[in-house]
Amino acid sequence: MTEPKKVLICDTTMRDGHQSLLATRMRTEHMLPIAEKVEQVGFHSVEIWGGATFDTCMRFCNEDPWERLRTVRKYFKNSKLQMLLRGQNVVGYKHYADDVLEEFVKRTVDNGLDIFRIFDALNDVRNMEKAIEYVKREGAHAQGTVVYTISPVHDYDFYMRMGKELKELGVDSLCLKDMAGILAPTPAYEIIKGWKENLGLMVQLHCHYTSGMASMTYLKAVEAGVDVLDCAVSSMALQSSQPATESMVAALKDTPYDTGLDLELLTEISKYFKEVRADYADFDNASCSPDTNVLTYQIPGGMISNFISQLKEQNALHKLPEVLAEVPRVREDFGYPPLVTPSSQIVGSQAALNVVLGQRYMIATDEVKNYMRGYYGRPPAPVNEEIRKKIIGNEQPIDCRPADLIEPELPKAREECEPYKRQEEDVVSMAIFPQVAKAFFEARNGKE
Repeated sequence: MTEPKKVLICDTTMRDGHQSLLATRMRTEHMLPIAEKVEQVGFHSVEIWGGATFDTCMRFCNEDPWERLRTVRKYFKNSKLQMLLRGQNVVGYKHYADDVLEEFVKRTVDNGLDIFRIFDALNDVRNMEKAIEYVKREGAHAQGTVVYTISPVHDYDFYMRMGKELKELGVDSLCLKDMAGILAPTPAYEIIKGWKENLGLMVQLHCHYTSGMASMTYLKAVEAGVDVLDCAVSSMALQSSQPATESMVAALKDTPYDTGLDLELLTEISKYFKEVRADYADFDNASCSPDTNVLTYQIPGGMISNFISQLKEQNALHKLPEVLAEVPRVREDFGYPPLVTPSSQIVGSQAALNVVLGQRYMIATDEVKNYMRGYYGRPPAPVNEEIRKKIIGNEQPIDCRPADLIEPELPKAREECEPYKRQEEDVVSMAIFPQVAKAFFEARNGKE
């Protein structure tokens, strides 16, 4: 048994909580009135930025993501602010040049961010190297992340090896990220115990509640010596979000792992977010029961809702069970990538095409072609060569780090941004989301 110690909590309500439950639509104005109370709780960190928030801020909320970060920073005077960074994908859905990643990290630290959780969809450490290097150089906390998934190649040794590789790159802490809610209590215990005993790093655990297992998994992780658990306040928890903070606090109270957090204060915060959540009823996709499909197909909740809308458009909703069954087959053909952005979209759209067209790989999306060319990185296991040939013919896939082939992208973004630019950060927004940023800048500048 690992030596018991107080467990720390990272609050995900204002990033992953609303990304999971409310289509990432929560606006900054709803975060600020409660900031002072959240600050009082004494969380290890508050996750506030990154993931899909950057895109949706501009695309749907008509907000500048940089302004959100600056404003929130002013309100959270003492809390550590945390974000999710998709490695070389930054906060987008494809690989960007190193100059874009470097400038993004520099500007983000300048605007007040403390902890960067860095992951790669394929667990290809090469796609995380530069992000870790730039975050460390700027003096911020680089958290190396291992995306949890289940396959013949993702065994205990895989997780130990990847943890060691990340430690060698100089990460400040490790995170085990279970985006689909498929991490069972025993593997969580084994992986975290292995990391704690062999690597001597702080370990954080991030699970989604999708399958209904996450609270049990958290308890075993606590016994294994986990340092930090990701939770959301109860009114923004469970379903496809994280376990509820109050439940974890109550479960660990009066034990050697006691979080020391104030339940009354948390209840007050939860009540506030319950009222806020009602404002987003149009986007609220939560169902009350666990989605155990995820245990069979490893499909995150957001992916299933994408399938439903995709198939509705094709008048093929009746084919949903076939599409769900096709996903694991496509995933095997693709070398068992974890199903997280963007690999979940790549595998998912191809599975839907295979079923709707009635013939496997008759048509492949551009993303699938690029995946087979190695432009997303190295898959965890070799891909099915027969399928690769069917998709890209005799083309030779690359074997270097994909970003090594990308020319600097900031000069072009700077040029395109010139008519709209108000701040240096606008250039970075333009580099990552050219169309979305341009539309946002036009609307913003038109208001003047």
